[in-house]
Amino acid sequence: MRRVFVCVLDGVGAGELPDAADYGDVGSHTLRHVIEQSGVELPYLASLGLAEVVGLPLGRPRAGATYGRLLERGAGKDTTTGHWEMMGVVLERPFPTYPHGFPPEVIAPFEAAVGRRVLANRPASGTAIIAELGEEHLRSGRPIVYTSADSVFQIACHEDVVPVPQLYEWCEIARRILSGDHAVGRVIARPFSGDPGLFSRTPRRRDFSLPPVGDTYLDLLAARGVPVVGVGKIGEIFVQRGIAVDDHTTDNTAGIAACLRHLREMDGGLLFANLVDFDMVYGHRNDVAGFAAALAEVDAALPGWIATLRPGDAMILCADHGVDPTTPSTDHSREYSPLLALGLAPGRYDGCLEDVGATAFALLTGETPPLPGRVIGGGAAHGDG
Repeated sequence: MRRVFVCVLDGVGAGELPDAADYGDVGSHTLRHVIEQSGVELPYLASLGLAEVVGLPLGRPRAGATYGRLLERGAGKDTTTGHWEMMGVVLERPFPTYPHGFPPEVIAPFEAAVGRRVLANRPASGTAIIAELGEEHLRSGRPIVYTSADSVFQIACHEDVVPVPQLYEWCEIARRILSGDHAVGRVIARPFSGDPGLFSRTPRRRDFSLPPVGDTYLDLLAARGVPVVGVGKIGEIFVQRGIAVDDHTTDNTAGIAACLRHLREMDGGLLFANLVDFDMVYGHRNDVAGFAAALAEVDAALPGWIATLRPGDAMILCADHGVDPTTPSTDHSREYSPLLALGLAPGRYDGCLEDVGATAFALLTGETPPLPGRVIGGGAAHGDG
């Protein structure tokens, strides 16, 4: 059986979408701006066609490379929206966001259920809010609840005050409350540790996502007996639907190593990975140097990944949205996804984000994709327009 390896570089956008002005993201271009400002050298990504994607003189693509940009058609610019669309679910309406904090009909039942009043209840940077309110949280035991420009309900608690299993239970309570008009994309547990002035988030973050609103290509692959291995937060994003193996790595280094291990061990199927550090660690903190170093780490991993590919396999690198660390904003940006691939029809291809899932489905089943998306380099029609 052939293998398809899809690696999502979380937040590594490739230039503003036509409707970027509606999201306040005119001028964003995560990849190009990081490369320009850092001077980072990415020879293996360049060999896949990076220069053609970002419009910089980085070298010619190798024979057999497929490169271009993928349009996000659905509304929004968050992780859930991007990954769902990648797998054939295109949202017509964005998930709700809360620029003024959550209303009483959300907060009151949550406080009643956990038996404590919340702190904050406003948009904030995760590291900044625990620095500001962490000491008060230590004294009172009250959970820090905050959001961002994305559709998220985040709960931050010190691990010595609220044990992580209890924090997860509180997130499950919030997930049940946040339904209907308040069905946010994700409820996120944000445990932290340390002393005042030295607080730091721990790797026991967990996302409690909405289930996809329709069938995804992962569901269809599972129904046909095609194994899907999820690396990183893929399992959480799709609430385990269609995922045979959930390898929940929590940083890029572990995720990169997991991808190599699975590529060496998998006989066939889809390996679907998310590398989160671009977004979570560097993009939201406007850390250009860190972002560039993370790109270099992926670049250095590429020869090992490519060496494991067998005839008939395909590798697709893409993104779910942007998070340009060179702009004043610390939030996601409405951008194209880059497309850098091997094992597909070579040359330039500009399409839509759902083409990733459609291509994986077609290669792994031999069937015409029934959900939105075209086969990259092929002629299969969109299942839904």
